[in-house]
Amino acid sequence: MSPVVRGNVEDLEIRLLLDALFHRYHYDFRNYARASIKRRLVQARDQLGFASLSAMQESLLHDPATLGRLLGYLTVQVSEMFRDPGYFRALRERVLPHLKTYPSLKVWVAGCSHGEEVYSLAILFREEGLEERTIFYATDINPAALKAAEAGVYPLDQVKKFTTNHQKSGGRSSLSDYYTADYGRAIFDKSLRSRVVFSDHSLVTDAVFGEMHLISCRNVLIYFDRALQDRAIGLFRDSLARKGFLGLGSKESLRFSSHAGAFTDFVREEKIYQRQDA
Repeated sequence: MSPVVRGNVEDLEIRLLLDALFHRYHYDFRNYARASIKRRLVQARDQLGFASLSAMQESLLHDPATLGRLLGYLTVQVSEMFRDPGYFRALRERVLPHLKTYPSLKVWVAGCSHGEEVYSLAILFREEGLEERTIFYATDINPAALKAAEAGVYPLDQVKKFTTNHQKSGGRSSLSDYYTADYGRAIFDKSLRSRVVFSDHSLVTDAVFGEMHLISCRNVLIYFDRALQDRAIGLFRDSLARKGFLGLGSKESLRFSSHAGAFTDFVREEKIYQRQDA
């Protein structure tokens, strides 16, 4: 089979597999960036031992256990606590002084992965005296990721990086105050999730579920195509309270969104935006 024909067949297999995933389980990856989704599907095919993408599709349709295995490849679960410390320093020094004027707060971490960012924010808000008036919403489409996030357990060898990031973010305490070490694991204090709601939510198919004062969705939109990015940003716009804040990843931007006019740059270098008045 020529490379061109093989490529056309593989593209067709991808389209059919994504359709099957949506119609069978209501997970919609059809508008994710095609190059990225293709790379992940091929990796899943090879590592899960399927002869072809079509074989993986057949298994997906008839064996629900395949879904959980496949989602691990389709959703990005790579993060770290206080990742990009400048972002958290900007929140601490520029955004939180505004949030302190509210009697109660809602914070949404969209695409929370294994929970590193929501724990980072819980620690940050505790250090700045805002935790007790804040409810955090941590959402993801991957049930296994949500379960890991709720557990709050991370490999101990990652904690050195977490600690360095926390210090660079302007941390007012020692990160070791928030976890215990046990058999090569760092187990974060249950009190950090006492005000966290972990929930399934899809930026692709689900709607607004509350009025937020801060939405942090970092390194998620880069995996969406332009139309899906626009949908997500519109969802964030509609989810934000008046003068609320939106934080994106370092490689993400509102520049090409049809909703860009609803926001102003607040800390441009850290991709933090503020919702304009309606």
